[in-house]
Amino acid sequence: MTIHTITLGGGCFWCTEAVFVRVRGVLDVESGYCNGLQARQPSYEDVCRGDTGYNEVVHLQYDPAIISLSDLLTIFCSIHDPTSLNRQGNDQGTQYRSGVYFSEPADEVVIVQTLTELQASYGQPIVTEVEALQHYWPAEAYHQDYFLNNPNQGYCAFVVAPKVGKLEQHFSQWLKA
Repeated sequence: MTIHTITLGGGCFWCTEAVFVRVRGVLDVESGYCNGLQARQPSYEDVCRGDTGYNEVVHLQYDPAIISLSDLLTIFCSIHDPTSLNRQGNDQGTQYRSGVYFSEPADEVVIVQTLTELQASYGQPIVTEVEALQHYWPAEAYHQDYFLNNPNQGYCAFVVAPKVGKLEQHFSQWLKA
């Protein structure tokens, strides 16, 4: 089996993680931070200040024989607003920017092509940044599987759960059994 990786920033990583752990072909999802200004591990508090350049992201490992990068990006763009600059809902700041971060240079072509094709579905320009992955650090342990462990927490119930519902409604063919 060949395993590929892609790192996605779509606002709060709790939301993005909760969706992608349910997607068939996704083998592992880890919440973390990437593409900050310094090559040192930030804390959640550092990133929340909004001055580190780090983005809240999920680092995915997936099997391209089951799901393509293009399909992952289609799901990604449907569960967050790729036209919103440095903001997703009430979460504001560069740490919540829309971004796709690649480790394999060949993925950049697929990412740009997919986002270009998806642009036709939006009334505003897609502002998702596309960059090589730099300075990736896993988030603290309490952020991992956050929705799974805290489904009734307020943010999870009112923000995360609807994104999971959107996946279930619009992408049922990609749900894990």
